[in-house]
Parts: sequence; C-alpha cells; structure tokens
Amino acid sequence: MTLLEVLFGLLGLVVLGSGLLVVTTHQMVHAALWLVVCLGSVAGCYLLLSAEFVAWVQVLIYVGAVVVLLLFGLMLTRAPIGASTDLDAPPLQRAVAAVVALGLAGVVVVASVDAFAGEDIALGSDDVGGSSTDAGSAIFRAWVLPFEALSVLLLAALVGAIVLSRRDIGAGEGSPEGGR
Repeated sequence: MTLLEVLFGLLGLVVLGSGLLVVTTHQMVHAALWLVVCLGSVAGCYLLLSAEFVAWVQVLIYVGAVVVLLLFGLMLTRAPIGASTDLDAPPLQRAVAAVVALGLAGVVVVASVDAFAGEDIALGSDDVGGSSTDAGSAIFRAWVLPFEALSVLLLAALVGAIVLSRRDIGAGEGSPEGGR
C-alpha cells in the first residue's frame, strides 16, 4: 500500500463517520458543521485523485455556499439551536431506513465494482478525466441555464426564510404583533 492509498482510506473513513454524524445528531447546527467536515473530506479525496479543479469546486460551491446558506436558513428561521426531540424517529422507522441505506450502499458498491472491474486509471493525465478547460466549457455552455435556475431557487429559499422569520412583516398597527 502506498501513502496515497492510506490517506484515501483515512479520508474515506472521515467521510463515512461525519456523514453518519450528520444524520444522527440531535442538533441542527452540529449537523451542518459535520456536513462541512464530510464535504471537506470529499474534497480531500478529489485532491488525492489529482482532480484539483473538482476539489476546489467542491469547497467553493458545497462547503462555501450550500452549508453557509443552510446555516443562514437556520439562523433566520429561528430554528431550535439546542437538542431537538422533533428529529427523533420511531425505532421501526430507523430500522427500515437503515435497511434501505445498506441496500442502496450495496447496490452502489456492486455497480461500481462491476463497472470498473479490471480497469486501470492513470491519475494526473488530462486525456483520462478531461481538463479544466473541458469542464469549464461544459459548465458554462451546456449547463449554464440549470446553474442559473438553481441560483434563483437558492435566492428564493433565502428570501422565503427571511419572510418566515419576520412575523411582524405585514402586521398593521392594530394587530397584536404590529406594536413591536
């Protein structure tokens, strides 16, 4: 085993552990912070695979934008900061979710092993995974409309969170909430 393989395995364990903590923690803010660890570790895996562009996109878009938007949404909607019992599921529902998750993980592993069985991928070569130029042209030519639609959707979600958090918007002077 090389050092690269050991680091990749360790980052994979961090991704798995922090991903489990995201879905099992009882505090929303902690779940968001564990999501930062998980997504950052995925970016580290991309770096080890010589996909620097994808790693930085992972950091900028997912860690930098999505998690910050999630934290802003939590703060603006006055979500509970401490432990919340609303996040608990009945034991039967947890068992069913665990069985479905393990089944899906098995399908992904079997499909990945079957798809890449016997293939040797040379890392660091532009002809195998494409270049940053190819990725940039694909994003800004073919995928620019979905990218912009997603940005408008995220903006609408943020504005909606602000409106929901401000209960005094639209309340007149005569209403019980209007005097604040």
